[in-house]
Amino acid sequence: MEKNTSNPEVIQNETKFRSGENIERKVSGFYIFIIILRLLPVIINFRKDRRNWVKTQGRGIDEERYIKHARRALRTFIDLGPSYIKLGQWLSTRADILPQPYLEILSKLQDEVPPVEFSKVRPIIEADLGSIDMRYEQFNTTALTGASLGQVHLAKYKGKQVIVKVTRPGIEDTVGKDIYMLKRILPFASRFIDPNLRFSFDAMLAQFIETIYEEMDYRVEAKNLATIKHNLRSDRQIIIPNVVPELTSKHVITMEFLPGIKITDVESLDAIGIDREKLIVRVHHVFFKMLLRHSIFHADPHPGNISVGENGELILYDFGMVGRLDSETRLKLIRLYLSLIEKDPVRAVNILVELDTLEPNVNRYIVEKALDLSIRSIHGKEVDKMQVNALMELSNKTLTRFPFRLPKNLALYMRMGSILEGIYQHHKIRFYFVKVLANLFEEEGLLKEAYIEEAKDYMKRFAKGIETYSTMAPIVKTYLEQRQISDGTRSEKSYSLLGSAIFASALFLGSTVILTNNSTIGYCGIIAALFVYTIPIIVHFKKKL
Repeated sequence: MEKNTSNPEVIQNETKFRSGENIERKVSGFYIFIIILRLLPVIINFRKDRRNWVKTQGRGIDEERYIKHARRALRTFIDLGPSYIKLGQWLSTRADILPQPYLEILSKLQDEVPPVEFSKVRPIIEADLGSIDMRYEQFNTTALTGASLGQVHLAKYKGKQVIVKVTRPGIEDTVGKDIYMLKRILPFASRFIDPNLRFSFDAMLAQFIETIYEEMDYRVEAKNLATIKHNLRSDRQIIIPNVVPELTSKHVITMEFLPGIKITDVESLDAIGIDREKLIVRVHHVFFKMLLRHSIFHADPHPGNISVGENGELILYDFGMVGRLDSETRLKLIRLYLSLIEKDPVRAVNILVELDTLEPNVNRYIVEKALDLSIRSIHGKEVDKMQVNALMELSNKTLTRFPFRLPKNLALYMRMGSILEGIYQHHKIRFYFVKVLANLFEEEGLLKEAYIEEAKDYMKRFAKGIETYSTMAPIVKTYLEQRQISDGTRSEKSYSLLGSAIFASALFLGSTVILTNNSTIGYCGIIAALFVYTIPIIVHFKKKL
């Protein structure tokens, strides 16, 4: 029986072994040929469709052709197996990469995948835990659900119903070979489809590989579940199942069975009188609380992983895919959302550049205008269609390449947000995301934290501006000393005035640097610079008189 451990170093070493250096030996030339042959039509079709979608902005397209190509991609991913199914799931949340018809078709990969026969998974369970008959009081050999990497069975342990999730047979070798192929095919495919997607594709692949290996180790999932359950312990409206540690291993996880109504089952939710507007607000509040308050968040909130209890409680399942943000990135996201709440597109663009999601040399005017329209929309204001059309026309003429890109550390955040948006759209209710954010900021004390970070950022920009422009001082000083030698003159008063002028200039230019972020601080700095510059001049002339 396998020892149950969640030691990060052990898991990391095993993950490295699973992705092993010997995978290449297991991949035959014929296998490579078959995979390329299956993926090539999908890549070619997608290249045509994406280029046409970007060119037309999704207007006047042959939607039937897009759907046909997307369905072919769906069938291909299913036929090629678990890793490609997971890849399709990831892509189904990437509106920055896929046209809308592809997103809708590939989203069908989110829920059910046919399970394998129990006779094939029984040896996996017993290799880790021992005899099923000895460990469980009852065990239903018919799978409750199937997923791309594993499947779920219902059982009984200590008089209570539990669910048992077990990995698919041979999944580690299969995923190892698939990842080997994807690491070689996707970089070339992204350049062929659209060179501007290279950064986002590479970042997505890196995060995808890291996540899929974590998902295959159920000890990691158990640890993720325990951490998030602890973080949300004060919220009585959130229910997370308890793990049975003595029946959990690398390939098997056992936890209490908590049935509920699927979050997208509108008819059943209405039947028990659930206020769906409040429900969707609640869902967004919980997931963005995880994102912005804690260092770890549930990154796979698809409808199969969220249920609703009889009294409206949210039941969360499947913690195999989680995202983690470092403190610096989390604080930048808080500042970004604050800029949306305060309707400040200029500040939002600055933070997007800091997050490395926009090229530093992007056409700021277009992005700021686009954000301004989006901000007005999320605040519930009507956006003039003429403005939108004019902006799109200007964008097409000016932007030679798509400026948006997604770093690796934000890929799971993007996935979480996209899936939650899909749930909201399914319910077709009134929903203002900015109100959810504002309430979250107030309840969790994030508003104070955001303003502190904004103040720190302003001071950094201000100091940087002064430091940058103060470099002129030694240059001017050297010039004057040379003039003094050549002219044989020296004026202490002139030096004094010069020093004031240099400092005032640095203060003025430093203030202009932060003017676009905070007009109050910026203008105060400019006024102070004028005082610093004019007062020494007035004093000098008074003494002269």
